[in-house]
Amino acid sequence: MKPTNLPTRWQSAQPALRAVQVAFDVSEAVIQAVRRAAFDANLSNSDQIRVVLDLPVIRQAKRPRLTVSLSPEDYQLLGKRYRLDPADHLAIKERVNAELIAFAEAQTTTHTARKGAKR
Repeated sequence: MKPTNLPTRWQSAQPALRAVQVAFDVSEAVIQAVRRAAFDANLSNSDQIRVVLDLPVIRQAKRPRLTVSLSPEDYQLLGKRYRLDPADHLAIKERVNAELIAFAEAQTTTHTARKGAKR
């Protein structure tokens, strides 16, 4: 590969540019075990694999966020659900955000109630 002069803002990403993503075809049980361990350790699946392989894990500060890919059809459905213009992606995003927060609160309440019932 030819050496090139990268813009200053990209130079810190240069090591990542040399990395190669590797996919593993494994059983569902292996996938679930890695995901569960990653979740419990608050790591990404990739970082959990690095832990298993005793490779260094670079813990960068990450914004806590969830992502989902939405198609134009999804925006149509969500617009209808929330009675919003499907083209108003920001308003839809705000409503989805509120729904996710309500979901999390309900999960926490349900989990806490179940815990109390076991005592």
